[in-house]
Amino acid sequence: MNITVRVWRQKGTHHKGSMVTYHVEDVSPDMSFLEMLDALNERLTLEGADPIAFDSDCREGICGTCGLVINGIAHGPKALITTCQLHMRSFNDGDVIDVEPWRAEPFTVVKDLVVDRGAFDRIIQAGGFISAPTGAAPDAHAVPVPKAHADAAFDAATCIGCGACVAACPNGSAALFLGAKITHLGLLPQGQPERDSRALAMIDQHDAEGFGGCTQIGECTAVCPKDIQLDVISRYHRDVLAALVHRNT
Repeated sequence: MNITVRVWRQKGTHHKGSMVTYHVEDVSPDMSFLEMLDALNERLTLEGADPIAFDSDCREGICGTCGLVINGIAHGPKALITTCQLHMRSFNDGDVIDVEPWRAEPFTVVKDLVVDRGAFDRIIQAGGFISAPTGAAPDAHAVPVPKAHADAAFDAATCIGCGACVAACPNGSAALFLGAKITHLGLLPQGQPERDSRALAMIDQHDAEGFGGCTQIGECTAVCPKDIQLDVISRYHRDVLAALVHRNT
């Protein structure tokens, strides 16, 4: 199959760039989207042109490194997958495909399709550590956890921090990511000692990074490759409110 790819490429300083058109021939439907970009970059390199910069690592939908806005949709047209899991059979021969980086003020464009998602790391760091008693590791069944809590915590823990929720949100909010991280530990016994301080510190860092406020439009859940739902946002709101009450009393 032959396709036309229009890629946002950086020119000069951050956020300044334009769409550059490339024609890609002999694309196998079994190629992943990133493999298609690899093939395009090989051709550009042979032609002496600057290859397109984009992020990838595991290419198995695990690490959250890859992230592209494809035809206006974070991670592309298929639900519950990352960009690296999207295959060219999802497109038709002759299609024109627009490829852009994540669009959010805290995600500074490094080059072309690569953005700096260090803001997520700083939110995690703000949450700090959990208390851990010294000694041997306890048996797995030593601390009982209600199954409903364990299931909800596991669902929240599947967040890979890819940033699709931010790229899709019209407000540029990271509330889904923040909610997943606060909910994960907030539902488990090990996370209780620092539950209040963690919630307040992480939401303060979220706001300090410049992410927008959440209005629960739901665009974030629509593109989340791990199907994390809006209930994690409600949970972290309750944690923050409880923490404020505890601090004031």
